[in-house]
Amino acid sequence: MRTFGYFTLALQAQGAPTAGTGGINFLELIANAPWFSKSILLVLLLFSAVSWGIILFKTWQYRNASRNTTMFLQVFRKSTKFSEVQAVCSSVSDSPLVGIFQSGYAELNAQLRQQPHTPDGQNRPSAPTPRPTLKSLDAVDRALLRATTVEVGKLEKRVPFLATTASITPFIGLFGTVWGIIAAFQNIGIQGSTSLNVVAPGIADALVATAAGLFAAVPAVYFYNHFTNRVKEFAAEMDDFSLEFLNISERNFT
Repeated sequence: MRTFGYFTLALQAQGAPTAGTGGINFLELIANAPWFSKSILLVLLLFSAVSWGIILFKTWQYRNASRNTTMFLQVFRKSTKFSEVQAVCSSVSDSPLVGIFQSGYAELNAQLRQQPHTPDGQNRPSAPTPRPTLKSLDAVDRALLRATTVEVGKLEKRVPFLATTASITPFIGLFGTVWGIIAAFQNIGIQGSTSLNVVAPGIADALVATAAGLFAAVPAVYFYNHFTNRVKEFAAEMDDFSLEFLNISERNFT
């Protein structure tokens, strides 16, 4: 309270502000900042620009993935053959379920293509064609698991950079603020005065770095948590689809 009173008295001593001079002019503060503060702000600007690029790209990617997943599931559950589903995969390729289906379908074909042979290596044309069966349902399960890992990796790509931005930019801004305050105190020593006109500009320049760090960090924290939850939702859908695929394969090919 005592410090606040000192600042109030100092402001009163300067007189009432003239019209049109209110508010904070960040551009002026940045223009008058020393080169080191400007370099800190440039680093924070780069972090922020890359983060917003990732945010916009991931928002678009997840929206397309969700829409294509809905379309793919409708086709998958209405179709009577896997070949019918394979025919539409190219039109809904943004869905992570497409990669899982194609991996499982390829494993099914690899096992079902193997025809039974007689001991001497010759086929028996007169014998009835046996019902195709899977040699290993576990192999299909492993193929689905591998594909799920690949698809989750695609969805998570570049998202960790948001966590890095959220963690490091406040400290970069704080470092710029500390450096600016040190410079402000050195200026006080050089000027030999502790008046508000001497102290305030340096501290204001220093605090801009903290504001810039928070400006970069807050959106990154929010969208990192949002995208992480979205990836979990997609992963749950992929697990459910893998189980559904295995159930159909077990009913028809074992």
